[in-house]
Amino acid sequence: MSASNRIDAALGKLKADGTRAFIPYIAAGDPSLSVTEELVLAFDAAGADVVELGIPFSDPIADGPSIQRATERALAAGVTVDGIFRMVERIRRSSDIPIAFMTYYNPIFYFGVAEFCATCKQIGIDGLIVPDLTPEDADELIPAAREHDLAAIFMVAPTSTDDRMKMIAELSTGFIYGVSLTGVTGARDTISIDLTPMLDKLRGYTNKPVCVGFGVGNAQQARDVAARCAGVIVGSAIVNTIEANLKTPEKIVPATKAFVEELVAAVRSV
Repeated sequence: MSASNRIDAALGKLKADGTRAFIPYIAAGDPSLSVTEELVLAFDAAGADVVELGIPFSDPIADGPSIQRATERALAAGVTVDGIFRMVERIRRSSDIPIAFMTYYNPIFYFGVAEFCATCKQIGIDGLIVPDLTPEDADELIPAAREHDLAAIFMVAPTSTDDRMKMIAELSTGFIYGVSLTGVTGARDTISIDLTPMLDKLRGYTNKPVCVGFGVGNAQQARDVAARCAGVIVGSAIVNTIEANLKTPEKIVPATKAFVEELVAAVRSV
């Protein structure tokens, strides 16, 4: 990865400053691409460090009910990959916040792996997270991502074997996505799994940043998780905030921005 990648630059600066990253997730097009565009800019203003932008897919196997509903709303609104690309181009006219696509492999494969990565680079995307693509099966994506200076971010879970953790530590660029629990995404009342063994093992294999998501639902949880890793990812709880304001669309952006500001403040307090 070159120094031009925004994810590397942002996380490198945070590490040098002794600060943790906050990474919000939203589904592109929920409830519309224009609102998504506003939200990304609002997250930038709120102090988020990287934005995870989900590409809606009809069979989101890793997603819990909240993100599944967001995906369904986006697809019902007619969101397409090309439309998302054009939205990112508009965002780049006024924001340099690092953006990673979170997408299943099917849309990438359908688009064409090399062409998808080239287009991502052209429009200003910085990384790819593909939850249904294992490192063993990523022999086409990894070189294409590297050619176009895109972070290829793989997921590691507390149940991952030592060999798999080592492989993911070697192959991930940008950051390693630490999954805080087994199962699908979704805000939980508590995060019951002890992350320490997983994080300790990863630190034995690499000094790459590990950002943890799945199940982080409020500021206290974000603070607790941030104390143990390089950054915190929150998706379902943010998507729930969007959903809660669908009947008053004018409140979606301010309410969601306020929640992200609360989460950023919690992470920064560590």
